[in-house]
Amino acid sequence: SKQHLVLLLSCMFTFSSGSEMNVVTCGSVVKLLNVKHNVRLHSHDVRYGSGSGQQSVTGVTVVEDSNSYWSVRGTSDAACHRGTPVQCGQNIRLTHVNTGRNLHSHYFTSPLSSNQEVSAFGENGEGDHLDEWTVLCAGSVWQRDDSVRFRHTATDALLSVTGEQYGRPIHGQREVHGMMVSSSHSYWKTMEGIFMKPSEIGSRDFISTLHTEF
Repeated sequence: SKQHLVLLLSCMFTFSSGSEMNVVTCGSVVKLLNVKHNVRLHSHDVRYGSGSGQQSVTGVTVVEDSNSYWSVRGTSDAACHRGTPVQCGQNIRLTHVNTGRNLHSHYFTSPLSSNQEVSAFGENGEGDHLDEWTVLCAGSVWQRDDSVRFRHTATDALLSVTGEQYGRPIHGQREVHGMMVSSSHSYWKTMEGIFMKPSEIGSRDFISTLHTEF
């Protein structure tokens, strides 16, 4: 039940107002809101009917959806220990919690806007170098209340939403894609989430608990 989840979270995690918890850290599980279009980054086990045919990534208006949780991780070349603040300019992976696939892009055309396709790729959190994104933010570290951009490390495209809506079977969900030009469509902010501190242990167990509660 939802009440049980709230109790669990309040016991297991520190929702601190202290400065140490105002940053996004590796191992955190977050929802990311596109600031302009007010949609959360989302994926689900639905494949694109065009382009790569990989798992689709969309933006949704609904707030309470467990398919909008993403885990902030280091890259295959550079581990990021749980609880370590993410630096501005750092390369990360965003792993979709419910399917274990990584936010990914490549030179396929997105289905609605003909921008660059963004998909979810890999198995159990492991894909390839096209799963890496550079966090672009103003200060030294990624602050939870900052509006930040994610630049696809291999192709330089910025994670963006311009408002195109899908029909069935994902009616009303927005296309998420990559764009070379920075604009107001490319800014994201962390919303709901679980922000890891270095002292917390067993994060994998906590993430699996999230699956069963929704």
